[in-house]
Amino acid sequence: MKQFKKSAKLANVLYDIRGPIMEAAQRMEEEGQKIIKLNIGNLAVFGFDAPEEVQQDMIRNLPGSAGYSDSKGIFAARKAVMHETQKQGIAGVTLDDIYLGNGASELIAMATNALLNDGDEMLLPAPDYPLWTAVTSLSGGKPVHYLCDEDNGWMPNLDDIRAKISPRTKGIVVINPNNPTGALYSDELLKSIVAIAREHHLVIFADEVYDKVLYDHAKHTAIGSLSTDVLTLTFNSLSKSYRSCGYRAGWLVVSGDKKRAEDYIEGLNMLSNMRLCANVPGQWAIQTALGGYQSINDLVGDGGRLRRQRDLAYELITAIPGVSCVKPSAALYMFPKLDPKIYPIEDDRQFFLELLKETKVMLVQGTGFNWATPDHFRIVFLPHEEDLREAIHRIAKFLELYRLRSSETES
Repeated sequence: MKQFKKSAKLANVLYDIRGPIMEAAQRMEEEGQKIIKLNIGNLAVFGFDAPEEVQQDMIRNLPGSAGYSDSKGIFAARKAVMHETQKQGIAGVTLDDIYLGNGASELIAMATNALLNDGDEMLLPAPDYPLWTAVTSLSGGKPVHYLCDEDNGWMPNLDDIRAKISPRTKGIVVINPNNPTGALYSDELLKSIVAIAREHHLVIFADEVYDKVLYDHAKHTAIGSLSTDVLTLTFNSLSKSYRSCGYRAGWLVVSGDKKRAEDYIEGLNMLSNMRLCANVPGQWAIQTALGGYQSINDLVGDGGRLRRQRDLAYELITAIPGVSCVKPSAALYMFPKLDPKIYPIEDDRQFFLELLKETKVMLVQGTGFNWATPDHFRIVFLPHEEDLREAIHRIAKFLELYRLRSSETES
């Protein structure tokens, strides 16, 4: 019998956040086992509810949401995004420069497909949010990863960026605040990246989904606010700051020198029209979310739940022998390192699959974020404090047994 096989375009696509380890966890849950999930930033699952007024606006507008909207999105939501860009200092943004999508993910895929030809290169951070590498490959492009330096607080290495630019490089992705490391970039660093993009005629793709999830009174600067000449595409959504992952409400803002990008923008418009429109009920949540009370500040401020859980997870994970971590300044994650001398891991996916089976704690291995060596993993610190303590306690016991077995093998 003829076999039907997946497209060859998927050969280099990786999304281990929902990969084999999650599939194994689902099988365990079907058997009745309780899994503590530290693998995905799904806030509502852990009791971080969407703001009440956002929910109510969606409910009130639901009767009128059965039809298609404008392909770029409803007027009120796009107007709210435009006002948000003005607050951020991004110059020259009009309603026509704003696209609403089914979360930022759909718009990332759309913008990448509209730009890349086969063999074109995209500069991506390592580690990265793996969607970026996946959509670059699916678009026919070649992902080229630049190093973020753990010894420098996970800041992008500017020399490495410059060294990896070729005649085929079309754009550079900047994830700030960063997923998976929780790093927040300084204005000085962002200005340097803008200067590199200007010099080499690159499009900046700015993933700023966590721009309001900031700790220790940190401030975020939108990279689009730092130039009026460098073409910049900024992506954001309600998923994280407004705890509304399932509403699938995101937006893309085009800024900078749009005159030189008229043909590219035509491509964005074509793809936007082809998908007809984004989820209309979710669009109604945007204006209320952006213009209403910013309850995220209560969660990340002194004494806030996210702030407490970040501090707790950092304290507990760094207390484990051979585990180090850069304390995150933003987002919902940390990216600890396992000392390879103490934990000589060859296959980190298999290692964390074994950890899942023995501890019932689900994590994602570092190579799932396009980190080259099997010595890191990502922790999501969203579960309630009791579950977070229990999960990291189980991780610590597993690592203790691993160290014991390794020492016995050596002797």
